[in-house]
Amino acid sequence: MNKIFEALASAPRRKILAYLAEVDLTAGEIAARFDMSKPAISKHLQILENAGLVTSEKRGQFVHYALVRENLANTLNGFVQLVCPVSTPLKRESAALREQRQADAADEDKK
Repeated sequence: MNKIFEALASAPRRKILAYLAEVDLTAGEIAARFDMSKPAISKHLQILENAGLVTSEKRGQFVHYALVRENLANTLNGFVQLVCPVSTPLKRESAALREQRQADAADEDKK
């Protein structure tokens, strides 16, 4: 439980969770949304993963991160993000990215 509270105590980590709310992202895609070094982002991702809030999967040369939806803390965080003025636009961006990826996949299937 302490790891979860430690993970949620950081604003950048809460923002990462908001970005992952609707879509899986690579470490690079996450890092592109922050004004900090990639090693700093990697540290934040490691803390979130150690707390059981995100999972990672290596696909080719990229590591993809996803929210652990079954985690109670993520469920509660999702409710908080609905009214949080910082998280709301990040979740909208996440949803738009998910929709774009679905459209791209549909276009690929047509080819």
